[in-house]
Amino acid sequence: MKFVLTSTLLLFFTVLASCQESINGRVVKIADGDTFTILTDQKKQVKVRLHGVDTPEKSQDFGTKARQFTSDLIFGKSIKVEKKNYDRYGRLIGIAMLPNGKSLNEELLKAGLAWHYKQYDKSRRYAELEQWARSQKKGLWSAKQPVAPWEFRKKKLDNARKRKISQKNNLP
Repeated sequence: MKFVLTSTLLLFFTVLASCQESINGRVVKIADGDTFTILTDQKKQVKVRLHGVDTPEKSQDFGTKARQFTSDLIFGKSIKVEKKNYDRYGRLIGIAMLPNGKSLNEELLKAGLAWHYKQYDKSRRYAELEQWARSQKKGLWSAKQPVAPWEFRKKKLDNARKRKISQKNNLP
């Protein structure tokens, strides 16, 4: 019985450790507030999407500010990214740890430049940081009716589909 329990615990901690794998690299490109590319020590470029947060799109209010905020904190710097998983585009999903030990994900929430992406993360800490930024009217929360990036993307996609159907119906 003791052997089974010990083996089970060892397996559990091995799986847990593999989930917490991280990579180190220098940030060489900023795509937007929550996506960037790092160059690893092995000279491999890895595109990273921040876990649990969603920043405004470039063409959205505060999109440029979110991108600049991220750039100011990490561009050209060596950081660690704690791996969570990969998305359907092959991007590494993770938590970016700044040189000072703080989390970029959390800093974006505190600055009011990101939504807590509750669809993919149930962190109480992230929810509290977003709520605090809202109450302080930080960043995008100073706007009258901020639009969540996932709603913005959906509307943009819906409009593109409508245009495509409209163009298709107007063909001879």
